[in-house]
Amino acid sequence: MRAFVFPGQGSQKVGMGVELAQASAVARAVFEEVDDALGQKLFQIMAEGPEDALTLTENAQPAIMANAIATLRVLEAEGGITLAQKADFVAGHSLGEYTALCAAGAFSLADTARLLKLRGTAMQAAVPVGVGAMAALLGADIDKAQALADAAAEGEVCTVANDNDPGQVVLSGHKGAIERAIALVKEHGIKRGVALPVSAPFHCPLMQPAADAMAEALAATPPSALQVALFANVTASVVSDPAQAQALLVEQVCGRVRWRESVIAMQAAGVEQFIELGGKVLGPMIGRTVKDVAVTSVVTMGDIEALLKEIA
Repeated sequence: MRAFVFPGQGSQKVGMGVELAQASAVARAVFEEVDDALGQKLFQIMAEGPEDALTLTENAQPAIMANAIATLRVLEAEGGITLAQKADFVAGHSLGEYTALCAAGAFSLADTARLLKLRGTAMQAAVPVGVGAMAALLGADIDKAQALADAAAEGEVCTVANDNDPGQVVLSGHKGAIERAIALVKEHGIKRGVALPVSAPFHCPLMQPAADAMAEALAATPPSALQVALFANVTASVVSDPAQAQALLVEQVCGRVRWRESVIAMQAAGVEQFIELGGKVLGPMIGRTVKDVAVTSVVTMGDIEALLKEIA
């Protein structure tokens, strides 16, 4: 069995999508449709920067999605295949869950772009700059990370935001609490804590205003039927009902991205091959989490051609 997975924030870089756009009219059409949906020249920012504009979460989120969907559409066009024919499951990391639902036919490309633009704007607006922070804990499992978060909180928000793989967990919350957590890592048997260059504390209770905004937006633009079942971030279990997928997208704004558990659950469901589209971020996490699976990250035309030899 095969799962297609889609990366989250942090996988953006200036120049993303350029090679695909030069090589394929199908990719260019994706980037143009996203630009039209947003009423901005997002692809120009992806291609040329500046980097600080691309890193803004309201741009990074739709950009990462557009790059992954362009990769998927080129794969489908070049191979004469559809995702539904070749995928048993889809999953995405944080914003990648929207990409996964777009890939599975539950959202149109234009709606996905608009939803992610709003999600980025709402997440940024939920907490004033400088109030929140996030930190990656390296050499930490979930139990050590939880103990550290509890010790550092001191009445402030300090929660596990992303459980990425057996050695990488991300904390999110008030800036003071995150700084305390970084200072306490050694006491908790964790190799190190690194403050992340993010503009807001994602996936923690401070994001409630953004969750409310997404609840309203998703009520107006609900997902339709999924052609491929989704492993959801907040439950690490399979979802095929659109209404449930919609509720979980709202929950996900403040909830934990249970990526490590999702990967284990996908393997337990029979997945032997993981294909990451539009990034090389999730592949290594998957490789550290489960053994005896094939992991392929697909970014370039060369990657697409190599994958098609295997699956077409």
